[in-house]
Amino acid sequence: MSGARSFVTPVRDLFGHRELLGLLVRRDLKAKYKDSALGFLWSLARPLMQLAIYYIVLGQFLQAARGIPDFAIYIFTGLTIMGLFSETLVGATGAVIANAALVKKVYVPRELFPLASVGSALFNFSIQLGILVVATVVSGSFPWHAELLYAIPSVLIVLIYALGFGLFLAAANVYLRDVQYLVEVAMMVLFWASPVVYSWQMVSERVTNSLVLELYTNNPLTLAVIGFQRAFWIESDSVAQPADLLLRMTIAIGVGLVILIGSHRIFLRLQGDFAQEL
Repeated sequence: MSGARSFVTPVRDLFGHRELLGLLVRRDLKAKYKDSALGFLWSLARPLMQLAIYYIVLGQFLQAARGIPDFAIYIFTGLTIMGLFSETLVGATGAVIANAALVKKVYVPRELFPLASVGSALFNFSIQLGILVVATVVSGSFPWHAELLYAIPSVLIVLIYALGFGLFLAAANVYLRDVQYLVEVAMMVLFWASPVVYSWQMVSERVTNSLVLELYTNNPLTLAVIGFQRAFWIESDSVAQPADLLLRMTIAIGVGLVILIGSHRIFLRLQGDFAQEL
């Protein structure tokens, strides 16, 4: 009973500060593109440049597109969902330090700062998602099928795990500033460890050890990417995919919620000395 109360109380406190959370999100977005002529359009520059590079180098020069139909849509689908995870996790990790002045002067629930990074990441994600939808319509491959609903658990997995690890890393980063740089390096590894520029089928054909394949497949990011591809990439049925995908995603969401709750409790324990450390 006391454990449930210890979780509900800070959540209720966060809800009471929802207007401040909205202000933090808007401030982060304005600060990010302040004095920029193109403004929010810069949020598209990196994924579009990545798309161009991967499509030309991997798809055309290295012939990866031969085994993956509609390769450009496939890649941009993966880049969109991975971009949400990356921006949320990296932003959450540095959020407390970035708001050091507020942390030292005013008491507000410290979790608001990592949560604000989720809001700004979702804004940029919505822009990229809009471009993805337009691209599928223009190419005549908009996914008019029920599997479009796979996008929901995919986004949930990404947000739950990014915030779950982000809360812990945000607290750890206050005490050890190297954490934010380690996260940036880890994101490069996670990107190539997820089927963004190659298909799960390619991995299943080359990995002979069933345990290794299961570990790779049940990586929450792998499941989120495959689910998002299944939602927006109309050619998803043309390549092999893991069995029981929805069940795997449901289990991943359950495990992620446990991690999120545990990470939140660790954050609450460590936040007491934030002001002194900053």
